[in-house]
Amino acid sequence: MLVKSFGAAVQGIDATIITIEVNVSSGIKFFLVGLPDLAVKESYERILSAFNHKGYKFPRKQVIVNLSPADIRKAGSAYDLPIAMSILCASEEIPSDRLKDYAIMGELSLDGSVLPIKGVLPIAIKVKEAGFRGLIIPMENAKEASVVDGLEVYGVSNLTEVAEFLAGKRELVQTTSPIDNMFSE
Repeated sequence: MLVKSFGAAVQGIDATIITIEVNVSSGIKFFLVGLPDLAVKESYERILSAFNHKGYKFPRKQVIVNLSPADIRKAGSAYDLPIAMSILCASEEIPSDRLKDYAIMGELSLDGSVLPIKGVLPIAIKVKEAGFRGLIIPMENAKEASVVDGLEVYGVSNLTEVAEFLAGKRELVQTTSPIDNMFSE
């Protein structure tokens, strides 16, 4: 099954929306294409370990991950979480209906925890400009992203929270802007 999720690549002070396409089909290999750097290529090991620790199954099939557009270099481990969610959806472990509404970014720890990332503000601005409903990112980055007006920002601590949210089994708490809180007191 082919599934698309969305993230962003930071280039200086700007960001570009990245489409993460995952296709799970017959076979037994894992391919990651679309100009990933070494940290992105290492996502396989982090995702595999996180799935094991959180009780999810990595498909025993061929998994192809394409990061598009292919001419933009993807750097860092922030693609772990959207790739993991796309794999769960493409292998039909969780539904994929909500993926189109949210951009997702975050590094996965081996135990399935979501670790902070760099470049959240330009990512949030680009996600808002692109018309997404919201952004799912590490809890530690949520306040920074929440200053972008009109964008739902959800901070998460682990892989399970995101999977259960996408499956409709959990609601996430929207992060409010610290700027809004300054004027409401």
